[in-house]
Amino acid sequence: MGRTDLVTDEEAWECLQQISPSRIVTDGDLDGIASAAILLRAFPDAEVVFANPPGIRSGVFDHVIDRSTIICDLPFHPNAGAVIDHHLTNKKSESEVLDFWRPTMSAARIAYSIVRTELNLDDLDEFIYWVDRLDGGGVSKEEFLSDHPIVVLGRSIDARDSPQTALWIAQEISKGKPITEILKDPRVEKLVQNRRSESQLIEEIIQRTLRIENRLAIVRFDGTGTRTGGYRITAMVGDDCDACMIIHGEEGGNISGPIPPLGASFYTNSFLHPEGGLVDLTLLATAFDPDGGGHSNACGCRIQSLDLEGNLESRKPTSRDIDRNISQWIQIWKTNQESC
Repeated sequence: MGRTDLVTDEEAWECLQQISPSRIVTDGDLDGIASAAILLRAFPDAEVVFANPPGIRSGVFDHVIDRSTIICDLPFHPNAGAVIDHHLTNKKSESEVLDFWRPTMSAARIAYSIVRTELNLDDLDEFIYWVDRLDGGGVSKEEFLSDHPIVVLGRSIDARDSPQTALWIAQEISKGKPITEILKDPRVEKLVQNRRSESQLIEEIIQRTLRIENRLAIVRFDGTGTRTGGYRITAMVGDDCDACMIIHGEEGGNISGPIPPLGASFYTNSFLHPEGGLVDLTLLATAFDPDGGGHSNACGCRIQSLDLEGNLESRKPTSRDIDRNISQWIQIWKTNQESC
């Protein structure tokens, strides 16, 4: 069917009904979990599988994707029945796939708009409002650091840490359980406490590794066994950076295993640039990694094997490639920053 961005929400609902969804493959962050929760209200018997962008692009999840599968908040896949997404670099289409790509702040907003044409989702209005703002860079520094229940959940939950808990959260949100009640569950309380316990370690890593090049903040979380997001970096650095680059993962890691590979994430300092950053960060994310991408203000990729001149090499990347990738990204950043 191809691109369906011009169809009405009512028509989109009819299209989804026609593929009889039996599986939802979704990202493991708050937006992906929210998307699954909304679709579970419409298709309660559907299986939920948490995936990641590199895994979708490289074929790791091919075995769970077919014409009865809805993919949410993840790259386009030609074997899916439908794709619901909002990432700029995922704007693709093929005639056999229902492609519900829209330029919204979150993928959950698309699912919400479609499903609410048939079902009452009024109880999710505030939740989707916050998912939009958290995923789309629309929160203030004070809001991000606050104890608002939905912000706390967004800071704490990641399906990579506990897919069973992430699935439970999606199911309970689908059933209408308030976020305040979800946060009281022992499994969720544990995740929140773990995040709080990691806070001191994360702050120490940021302070120890932070460097700023042409207002691009660079931090190194690779090899630490932990990670963080762009909000945390830009909140600490403040107005001294326009964007940040976070290196993460482990040498020898694998996108299909429990240890993530070496990678990088790029985020605009949305606290300073709420309307969008100075540089399209997908230029960095797609410079070497064919599977890299995301939003112009939030995206990522894997570390690639480069020679001393910055040319791709046919070998597995190692930690020595990190500085080579960073060096090339800094040049791309600087060139495009100067043209602004």
